[in-house]
Amino acid sequence: MRAPATLAVVAALTADGAELRFVGGCVRDALAGRAVRDIDIATELVPEEVMRRIEAAGLKAIPTGIAHGTVTAVVDGKPFEITTLRVDVETDGRRAKVAFTDDWIADAARRDFTFNALSCAPDGTFYDPFGGAADLAAGRVRFVGEARARIEEDTLRLLRFFRFQAHFGKEPPDPETLDVAAELAPKLAQLSGERLRNELLRLLEAPDPVPVIEVVLARRILRAVVPVRGDAEVLRALLRVEARNETIDPVLRLAALVEPGRAGAEALAARLRLSNRQCFALVALLDPPFDSWPPFDSWMEVSLTDRHRAVRKLGAPLFTQMLRLTWARHRQGDEDAGPDPAFETALAEAERLADIEFPLLGRDARALGVREGPELGGLLDAVEAWWAERDFAPSRADCLERLKELIAADRLRPRDFGRQ
Repeated sequence: MRAPATLAVVAALTADGAELRFVGGCVRDALAGRAVRDIDIATELVPEEVMRRIEAAGLKAIPTGIAHGTVTAVVDGKPFEITTLRVDVETDGRRAKVAFTDDWIADAARRDFTFNALSCAPDGTFYDPFGGAADLAAGRVRFVGEARARIEEDTLRLLRFFRFQAHFGKEPPDPETLDVAAELAPKLAQLSGERLRNELLRLLEAPDPVPVIEVVLARRILRAVVPVRGDAEVLRALLRVEARNETIDPVLRLAALVEPGRAGAEALAARLRLSNRQCFALVALLDPPFDSWPPFDSWMEVSLTDRHRAVRKLGAPLFTQMLRLTWARHRQGDEDAGPDPAFETALAEAERLADIEFPLLGRDARALGVREGPELGGLLDAVEAWWAERDFAPSRADCLERLKELIAADRLRPRDFGRQ
């Protein structure tokens, strides 16, 4: 609230005494002592007037959702989402038709949960029309009004309930709300993949999503959108090994909830509209792109060449995630699993191999007259195996000499491959 960028937006919108308030997540997170990521502002001003004032102040204004009353101001690269006070005129579970209003209580009443209906004026005056501060302190996720009515207005709120339960819940979920959620869960199939993806991955980003995921699985909440396992044991084991790092990968956690297999992974990635990077990771985790994928405790029995090729193909971060998921599947249900020497060896080996680059490329073979095709790949693979067997010690010059030797040994002169 005191940052120069924020003050610039406030000054632009309140120049003649117009009222604005910080709303939603930024107020909730500040009250909870958590980092504030996004700043949302509500105002009585209509979107066109918001645009005019922001631009008149020399700030950037983007009409991100002007039909629904939303304008984004950008100051020093930081976005501020500014929305005109609204009431719902019509809803169908996926989108709402809105009308602008000057009624702050009516605008707050259309929000999903009580602690998301909190607001705060620039002078620090705090507004809590539905007891959200007490709910936040108690770790109680409670809908504004009746759960059924709020979910029927926007089905995504069903998943948002579980997401906020995972991040803020201290009390068990309300049984009546769970009953409504289970009844309305099939309607999740009507939502876009992007909306489902965002909520599901944010749920899985919670420090410990397992208790909520167990409720979701027991109530079959995700059955209409994700082919989940019947239990969360692999995810529970994964969290134990994740405790060694400081990062959380929601795609890895999603993979822990799904049975292995390429077809299912590709279908899930398409349904959730995952990014190319996320899709590649999910498919690789559920269907590793190797001829065989040993359990981690057999990994060191695989040839050094194949281990190096596997790390190079996926990159060390994804390969390491694959090792973690393999360990979790192997140790699911073993709550007393302690440090595992074989697993630690495999992780260390992956980090070591990631820093080693094979010194030859396809153009090196082509320069010796080898035509693009199976012969070229076979020759490079043979040189790489020879190089790896010597613990990657041979230099680039040594590898080039070995390549020449293999060509000669096979009695294949450069012209037999076809000079280029």
